[in-house]
Amino acid sequence: METKTISGRRSRRAASLFDIGNVIVISVAGIPLFLVGGDGVGVGFIIAAIVGIVPLILWFGGSMVVYALNKHHPDPRVGHHTQWAAYRLYALMGALIVVATFFPPDIDYYRAYWAVAAVILLPWSLYALYTIYREPWSDIDVPAEADQEHHL
Repeated sequence: METKTISGRRSRRAASLFDIGNVIVISVAGIPLFLVGGDGVGVGFIIAAIVGIVPLILWFGGSMVVYALNKHHPDPRVGHHTQWAAYRLYALMGALIVVATFFPPDIDYYRAYWAVAAVILLPWSLYALYTIYREPWSDIDVPAEADQEHHL
């Protein structure tokens, strides 16, 4: 049977992809919330809300693709790291939907939620990336057909 090699570097990249996305999206989503004043609902508030929420929505969808591609990676550590990164993101996104439904039209509530989410997600994701890059990643041989499923 013909085999192909998945490099340790490729496995490490796959394991870190979800956490990298989490770090980027939580960082980008908070910026517009602090660029507008808290003067009630106005054009600035609406733009800040849209620009802050759109990256979260796009990453929420994109993260599902990353999860689907990497959860059953031939190296089980990739799936483990991906699953834990998903737990963190999806818990915060689920809480946002439930909690923000009851927010009044005051940007300070969104800022507070972002701050709590950032305090939870950023250090945890950065620590996960630190551990991923500290682990030794070895090349693994897989059947040639199995490699076609793992392009990340």
